[in-house]
Amino acid sequence: MDYKKIPKSNKKQLAEKLAEILDTIKYLHPFREGNGRAQREFIRLLALEKELILEMNPPDNKRIYELYMKGTINSDISLLTKLILELIN
Repeated sequence: MDYKKIPKSNKKQLAEKLAEILDTIKYLHPFREGNGRAQREFIRLLALEKELILEMNPPDNKRIYELYMKGTINSDISLLTKLILELIN
């Protein structure tokens, strides 16, 4: 489904689509330096478009960073979906 058509109340479907978009961006832009920060900011802005707060850069939260890295390195959309769903406010 098109991201723009997903209602903002459907957080699970939004998280799934954001994870898919994140995985695609990683594939299309495979540069190491600065890539993750740009990806996380882009995903944050997409969530904000749906009036959702998504903080994928919480200060001093090693667990979130490690899950993000594991999910992106392994193209694990399921893990990224769970992480995004956990972080959406």
